[in-house]
Amino acid sequence: MRAHWVHVEHDFTSPIQAIFGELAEHENLGPVFGAKVVRLNDGEDSRNGVGSRRQLKVGPLPAFEETVTAFTVDQQIEYRITKGSPLREHVGEMRFASLPNGGTHLEWRIRVATDVPGLAAIVKAVLTKGIAKGLSQLDDKLAASA
Repeated sequence: MRAHWVHVEHDFTSPIQAIFGELAEHENLGPVFGAKVVRLNDGEDSRNGVGSRRQLKVGPLPAFEETVTAFTVDQQIEYRITKGSPLREHVGEMRFASLPNGGTHLEWRIRVATDVPGLAAIVKAVLTKGIAKGLSQLDDKLAASA
């Protein structure tokens, strides 16, 4: 099973608190992923923190669940697929850093691996394009509301 990595970086004009707050909320990820996202439960110590779970439904594909495994406010969010996907050892990590101009740098990496030949490469391409587009749209939305 060969792993592929999605790697998207984006610089936002909004401050880190706004970007982290927006991307930490499970329900706000729907437009970024182009999926229907439903919160299943809150985290152990905070609403979006470790242990919080969401269900994602992308088009006609079966729904799957992701669980937050690491959460440091304004710094990082890590999550894993924990139910309902042919992807194996899937882990996503978002790292946030303040920019000198008051904006935010986001680095988002997702490990994609599966036993289904060719599927990981397709998922990588679709996620890379979709996330980049979704982050640009989020940037425009937040800049317009500022």
